[in-house]
Amino acid sequence: MISRKNPESLNKMASSPSEIRRSSPGTRTATKRALLIGVTYKRKYMLKGTINDVKSMRELLINNFGFKEENIIVLTDLQMETTRKKIVESMEWLVKDCQAGDSLVFYFSGHGIRKPDFEGDERDGFDENICPYGPLKKDVTLHAIVDACHSGTVLDLEHVYNREQKRWEDNSPPSGNARKHTDGGLAISISACQDHEIAVDTSAFTKTMSGALTYLLIYFLKQHRGLTYGDLLDLIHEELSKFNEGGCLPAKFLRKIFKNQLLQTPQISSSKPFDVYKKHFLL
Repeated sequence: MISRKNPESLNKMASSPSEIRRSSPGTRTATKRALLIGVTYKRKYMLKGTINDVKSMRELLINNFGFKEENIIVLTDLQMETTRKKIVESMEWLVKDCQAGDSLVFYFSGHGIRKPDFEGDERDGFDENICPYGPLKKDVTLHAIVDACHSGTVLDLEHVYNREQKRWEDNSPPSGNARKHTDGGLAISISACQDHEIAVDTSAFTKTMSGALTYLLIYFLKQHRGLTYGDLLDLIHEELSKFNEGGCLPAKFLRKIFKNQLLQTPQISSSKPFDVYKKHFLL
């Protein structure tokens, strides 16, 4: 059970995002920055694994990808930090004054929703909601990892990888009226499921609750060095398939709820197509 009494802050910053200033151009080395958001919600909508998710992701970034503690912002509702104002302010901090060589990570664990698209810029007729992204300059890379329902094309990136057909598919706005690309940088999104699917918050893989995507992504990145994006996606899919076909009680229970369908289909989208089996996963 999640305790809301005196939660420990995971932030090591001396200043708030709005008080932090970047060095002037040409005076700094490439920066790694991350914004990690975990929302538990309340009562019947409560998720028990999101705080575990952000803690695990923070530990992965620090210990496996060389992120500094002071360059990571963690927002949780245990700290009453997940207001719209705070999230937007922190997103602005993440992309502000980014320069060539910077690596940015946006991570969200919580609920996702779909709303009807009234602007004609969504191919499936729905807007997937949680994460807008800011302009990225040339040679800046942003990874968005979104462990939420309906998160498939949540960043509205123009290319979605079809794992079955081994090719990128066009996800550009059909209306042609919306600007959904970067300013030369590379944005890559790894989402828990397709737009019409539901993501699982479960203890099936470990004793503690966690998002299925988050747990498997961290597990495989720690187990295997030098994974490509395609390798990582395949491993996650294979493990989910094993779980669905397994005989353990949680698997049987979840298969009954989801009518024997695959629980979720994690996918990759990008602002630019690339060879997923040659490009190595780096944050």
